[in-house]
Amino acid sequence: MMTMTEQRHVKTEAATPIRALPDAQTVTAVHHYTDDLFSFRVTRPASLRFRSGEFVMIGLMGDNGKPLLRAYSIASPSWDEELQFYSIKVQDGPLTSKLQHIKPGDQVILRPKPVGTLVHDALLPGKRIWFFATGTGIAPYASLLREPETYERFDEVILTHTCRDVAELKFGEELIAETLVDPLVGDEARQKLRYVATTTREKSPLMGRITTLLQDGTLFEKLGITDFGPETDRAMVCGSIGLNNDLKAILEGHGLKEGANSDPGAFVVEKAFVG
Repeated sequence: MMTMTEQRHVKTEAATPIRALPDAQTVTAVHHYTDDLFSFRVTRPASLRFRSGEFVMIGLMGDNGKPLLRAYSIASPSWDEELQFYSIKVQDGPLTSKLQHIKPGDQVILRPKPVGTLVHDALLPGKRIWFFATGTGIAPYASLLREPETYERFDEVILTHTCRDVAELKFGEELIAETLVDPLVGDEARQKLRYVATTTREKSPLMGRITTLLQDGTLFEKLGITDFGPETDRAMVCGSIGLNNDLKAILEGHGLKEGANSDPGAFVVEKAFVG
């Protein structure tokens, strides 16, 4: 199984597309984690500029000759020469039923208009930043964890990742391992980054929905945090609609106010898609 670093060095196989796609980018690497999860890397448009944490529209040409697109968080940092994405596989899904079969040399459609709420500009300064993720909702944090600004702005960086089974945590485990030795942010990450992985179905060292672990105090006790509140903490939330709503209520219950690009606050929730 390749690590993310190894994937970066996979050479693109020569391939001649059947037809040129609008906003086409070439797939450079694909890695399947489970029967339901995979990641892929594509070439980066020379003109593309984005803030770590933003998303773009990715897709393929549909059977009707029209683009079939879906919002995908960019999982690579803003300085990366390629773009990485992390996706679920929905066997009868209009897009992912096809997208899961891409291979190096294939082309995908990428609309180079990045947007999103999971960006530093939407948060006020604070002591700690929490990245709450379930499933593929970890993707934007894969970008933010390798962004130097994250460690410049906060004294503590905490990533929580909740999945059903242990195998689904692999992407996050590789991300943490690589971040800790990253030549750009590794030194600061080793001092500031903390990682909490939980499962809800398969047995693991820490089980439970992250909302439950927040509400019963287990998470704070595990991390030794006694001062969680609007003066010290900032948060980003990316997961299912239910998870997003539940976490929003919990954060607001602690006195944190939701922010936006135009009105920075104590936490933000990605509303564009379900991770």
